[in-house]
Amino acid sequence: MRVLGVDPGLTRCGIGVVEGSPGRPCRLVAVEVVRTEPDADLADRLLRLDQRLAELLAEHRPDAVAVERVFSQHNVRTVMGTAQAGAVAVLAAARFGAPVRTYTPSEVKAAVTGSGQAGKKQMATMVTRLLRLDTAPRPADAADALALAICHVWRGAAQARLQAAARAASAAGAASRGGHR
Repeated sequence: MRVLGVDPGLTRCGIGVVEGSPGRPCRLVAVEVVRTEPDADLADRLLRLDQRLAELLAEHRPDAVAVERVFSQHNVRTVMGTAQAGAVAVLAAARFGAPVRTYTPSEVKAAVTGSGQAGKKQMATMVTRLLRLDTAPRPADAADALALAICHVWRGAAQARLQAAARAASAAGAASRGGHR
């Protein structure tokens, strides 16, 4: 499974692509940080992010996209920009036709480090180890995007299979009842 992870942000948006399967090591495919100028027009910043995401989706053709879910922050301006960038990522994935899953920071931390309270340094260290890299991806937005992709490979793929099995079982049950209640 190939997953594109997005750590949304207006000034720095981390994007990472990994390949792997649940319970197996993942492999780094690509990682980058899309940057926009803080004093640039909001529409131009969002358009730049959308264009780059569309390019990366077309280039890497992921099976799924994992986006960090916006969580409560004290700085409303920061949370608004993050939410807008996250919405652009979800829209770009939907336009591409890839399923999208959002994860909270604590879900990603727990999947990658075993602790939902892990710090940035611990996350970067684990991403470096898990992908067998020589150095940690920088800046932290890059490592966070890769962590989102790893989280989805390990958790999201398994959850999708369970949901598909439940739907199939439900459909089989309805068929065996002949549609009668």
